[in-house]
Amino acid sequence: MSLRNVAIIAHVDHGKTTLVDQLFRQSGTFRDNQRVEERAMDSNDLEKERGITILAKPTSVDWTPPGSDESIRINIVDTPGHADFGGEVERILSMVDGVVLLVDSSEGAMPQTKFVTGKALALGLKPIVVVNKVDRADARIQEVLDEVFDLFVSLDANDEQLDFPVLYASGRNGYASTDMDAREGTLIPMFETIVNHVPAPKVEVEDVPFTFLVTLLDRDNFLGRILTGRVNSGTVKLNQAIHALDAEGNVIETGRASKILSFRGLDRVPVDEAKAGDIISLAGLAVATVANTIADTSVSEPLQAQPIDPPTLSMRFAVNDSPMAGREGTKVTSRMIRDRLMREAESNVAVKVTESDDRDSFEVAGRGELQLGVLIETMRREGFELGISRPRVLFGEDEDGKKTEPYETVIIDVDEEYSGTVVEKMNLRKAEMTDMRPSGGGKTRITFSAPSRGMIGYHGEFLSDTRGTGIMNRLFEKYGPHKGKIEGRKNGVLISNGAGEAQGYALGPLEERGILFVGHGEALYEGMIIGENAKTDDLEVNPMKAKQLTNFRASGGKDDAIRLTPPKKMTLEQAIAYIDDDEMVEVTPKSIRLRKRFLDPNERKRAARSKAA
Repeated sequence: MSLRNVAIIAHVDHGKTTLVDQLFRQSGTFRDNQRVEERAMDSNDLEKERGITILAKPTSVDWTPPGSDESIRINIVDTPGHADFGGEVERILSMVDGVVLLVDSSEGAMPQTKFVTGKALALGLKPIVVVNKVDRADARIQEVLDEVFDLFVSLDANDEQLDFPVLYASGRNGYASTDMDAREGTLIPMFETIVNHVPAPKVEVEDVPFTFLVTLLDRDNFLGRILTGRVNSGTVKLNQAIHALDAEGNVIETGRASKILSFRGLDRVPVDEAKAGDIISLAGLAVATVANTIADTSVSEPLQAQPIDPPTLSMRFAVNDSPMAGREGTKVTSRMIRDRLMREAESNVAVKVTESDDRDSFEVAGRGELQLGVLIETMRREGFELGISRPRVLFGEDEDGKKTEPYETVIIDVDEEYSGTVVEKMNLRKAEMTDMRPSGGGKTRITFSAPSRGMIGYHGEFLSDTRGTGIMNRLFEKYGPHKGKIEGRKNGVLISNGAGEAQGYALGPLEERGILFVGHGEALYEGMIIGENAKTDDLEVNPMKAKQLTNFRASGGKDDAIRLTPPKKMTLEQAIAYIDDDEMVEVTPKSIRLRKRFLDPNERKRAARSKAA
């Protein structure tokens, strides 16, 4: 059977996973009457809830060209579109021989498009450009194609890569065509373009030993560690003796290929052997991990793994030491947290974990707030309790020993009436505007080069400033000169001065002081943040004061029921973005609470004095 290996790459929300759904349907992977969820490749709960792809996942379709008896197997890797999960994309590009670049017919080439495409072109992969959502009312197809061509030129694409085929498609409606004006049809032109343009794997099968580079790591309750990647050379058979090599060529462990799994649609199917060019999953080894080489025992030279961009942001994950610790979670000890974080760092090469000296906290570095937020959300659903610090960027040094910090390219699409506000707020965060132009439909596209430090916590404020109509996309750009002090949150917070239950009688007057985060009856403890102060300083308050139950009644109807404004409830990402350097987020399976790092007011004062000194 002929074989093609291809990755689908695009910016977030440009329609990759929806297109893969249609490729399944039209290749016959699903029966006509089979009930399949939308975005079938987004299989884990967080992906379904957020509507984004978080993990890169291989699949395959068998397509038989019209008039032919022989089917062609197309291995497809669906990739995340968000820059925070770029590590997933960087790893899998070594598994494929071509890429399908999906671009929205209105939004055009966005930051993540540039990031992933640059990696693919540098590896010499041939791109197929698909302009998706051509049936949009605000489509600007020719302009978008010109943008893609300019992007390829700026990324130093060679002549062969610049001579890319173009398809015009609607993934939702299931058609693709070489005709820009087509608005119906099937995906046969896409299958044909992939088969004709993406080369078959150039690999050696005969008289060479088996080698295989691990690019993805998974776990199974029955099979144990499952290693996924592409067979580089030779053939592997069931129960064949194999060993794992690290990057230096040292043998990590030896074992047998106890299970070989091949991808068939949404399923992993056991097979007896796999040949060079196949994308498979392998079980039987207990220590081997991502970027290791799995090979026949006669092989001593490891395969070279693609280098991964370094993390730019870190957070402190600590044992939950609040007075309410252990009430809602089942995994609360530092040992459990350490084991879980080390497993994450092992399977996710974009995450780095460092243990602190006191062994009760861990510095977790990643690509961005969303990536680390997804990790925290996953852990709380598994029963963990954590204390999370404010994100901080990872600084560097240039050749002259001067301090450097990470910069991001920030592209903002906003209604013209709000553009002035956005530019003003970005200037306060030390961002420099590099481009500003109309993007159609009364919107303006503004591009900034901004220090990552200034962007922490801005997204919520941005949505408020643009009445929820603005769209912001960010991508790591470079390490540049340190920009000096950047103003953080302007408002102070309201802090509970004791433990107990919040009382409506006390919360009513406190509403005049600012915005409350808690409601009547909620359990509180000393040092817990219960609201935002309208002024710049922190204020300790008593939200537990109850009304005196006496026989005396107030005159003038003052005993009327207290009407409280509903409290402001933050999501995990909002809470992480909101807190200041001396604050933490307490995360449990059922609750997200904001608190001061030092709960005792005297300790807070001592810490403030020592910081000022």
